[in-house]
Amino acid sequence: MIISMVILLIILIILGMPLFAGILAAGMLGLYVSGIEFTAIPIEIFRLANAPVLLAIPLFTFAGYLMAEGKTSTRLVRFSRSLFGWMPGGLGVVALVSCAFFTAITGATGITIIALGGLLFPALISEKYEENFSLGLMTTSGSLGLHFPPSLPIILYGFVSGTSIEKLFMAGVLPGILMVGVPCLFSVYMGRKWKLERPPFSPGEFLGALKEAAWELPIPLLIIFGIYSGFSTATEAAALTVAYVLFVKVLIFKELSLTRDIPRIMKESMKMVGGIMIILGAALGFTNYLVDAFIPMKILNFMEGMVQSKIGFLLILNLFLILVGCMMDIFSAILVVVPLIVPLASRFGIDPVHLGIVFLANLGIGYNTPPVGLNLFIASSRFDRPIVQLYKATLPFLFLLLLTLLLITYWPALSLFLPNLLKS
Repeated sequence: MIISMVILLIILIILGMPLFAGILAAGMLGLYVSGIEFTAIPIEIFRLANAPVLLAIPLFTFAGYLMAEGKTSTRLVRFSRSLFGWMPGGLGVVALVSCAFFTAITGATGITIIALGGLLFPALISEKYEENFSLGLMTTSGSLGLHFPPSLPIILYGFVSGTSIEKLFMAGVLPGILMVGVPCLFSVYMGRKWKLERPPFSPGEFLGALKEAAWELPIPLLIIFGIYSGFSTATEAAALTVAYVLFVKVLIFKELSLTRDIPRIMKESMKMVGGIMIILGAALGFTNYLVDAFIPMKILNFMEGMVQSKIGFLLILNLFLILVGCMMDIFSAILVVVPLIVPLASRFGIDPVHLGIVFLANLGIGYNTPPVGLNLFIASSRFDRPIVQLYKATLPFLFLLLLTLLLITYWPALSLFLPNLLKS
């Protein structure tokens, strides 16, 4: 009977059962087999509701949705263009930097591709960048800001794994710069190769763009300063960010109306938060079963028979996480996969902060990996191009990101330098 129920559950998931329902059903089935009361699930959900750090997720999400409204993207692109436009392949650098900043603020790669794609893709084509290069750049750039504060995936990973969110924020800075910098160098190289026209640097345009974007550019720095100076916790920083963004959008730029726009944006942002929270509640129940059934230890014992070294474990972990990134969105992957891999990584002596950065790097790459990476389908729809063309267009960028992944994975000091510097 149990086997029949498992088969039925797998079939329902394949046919499109909501993810939270599938996770919850799997957890209930496991608890039933283990003879554990179903009350374990509401107990975990109650624990979730009493976790103060999770208040940061709806607040940062709301701030991100506010930023996505109005002309923030236009101001960011103008500033980036005034700063980097004179370089060979400068517009490609502008696109990468702007998208990374936007993803860090909004916490969603799809929003970045949709919001900035309509602005940057036509600009790239008009300046004689090859179409496939432009498609690949815009598609992969959507997931490049996941390591920068106030990244929602970092906050969620910290909560699920029990790792310090403050340390994760600092640990992500250098790997994040590397993941943006390598594609930027590729854009510069291609700009030189194609001999693209480049406008001279204009101090007047730079100062004008800086003045226009001056209210929004400091937001990540203010969040970092607030947390690491001891002025605020991550949750308090999220609340202050919302207040600041509301002030800028409503009173400074007058792009949003308190009565007409804010309720609508709040509703849209909370739909995303609700989806995360309901999956998180179901995943905690499922995790409760996994722990009680010693599933992580059984996986560990199995892997120890196959993999003897830390290097081998990290290689298998990367392959597994990229596959997960293709199949699941990053929030679901954190909730379901992190409880399984944290004890395994601990046994192989991997620092939990370093593990978090490696995890996010893999999931970001998985978004762009054929055949089912989520960003590929979003970009195909946004730019009205065949999905097969997106596969081809993203391959050079995917290769570069995989090289950066190897550096991040096998050079732990890249992730741990800033957290250790602050600790000392």
